[in-house]
Amino acid sequence: MIIAFSLFSSSPHALAGRFNVTWVYDGDTFKAVGHDIEIVVRFMAIDAPEISYKKGEPSQPFSDQSKKVLMDLILNRTVEIEGYGLDKRNRVLAVVSLGGKNIGVEMIRQGLAEVYQGELPDDFDLKEYRQAEFQAKTSRRGMWSQRDSYISPMEWRERERRRRGAGMDRP
Repeated sequence: MIIAFSLFSSSPHALAGRFNVTWVYDGDTFKAVGHDIEIVVRFMAIDAPEISYKKGEPSQPFSDQSKKVLMDLILNRTVEIEGYGLDKRNRVLAVVSLGGKNIGVEMIRQGLAEVYQGELPDDFDLKEYRQAEFQAKTSRRGMWSQRDSYISPMEWRERERRRRGAGMDRP
């Protein structure tokens, strides 16, 4: 059973601790266990290329590489999680670190995620994330090697929603 709501009090940082990563869904989401609970975690402040789980639907370029690198970094390892609340899908939004290294920043540094373009808490410091993204872009690492053909994960999701919706309108 995945528990999330009961973990949070009025503090957005109520969930913090060491968890063992048991599954990686994609480049920015994973499952972990610890403290007698199982949680699904969405990295805070990063957005990785989208994987399609529907047969015949395309995945975003670099989505498989992003998932593989995240698996190599954290799968079956114990990570530190600092929670920032829940997203609309009841996933724990968190900064995740291993051995003192911020894994979200590392994913950006490798060019396998970008800084999240949506809303974040006002007091969340993006400096390290933006520096890593700048380095990845200028070095053309990972998804930034696509240059002008690069599409952000947020834009990719929106295009896929419109494409699926347009196809559904046809007789």
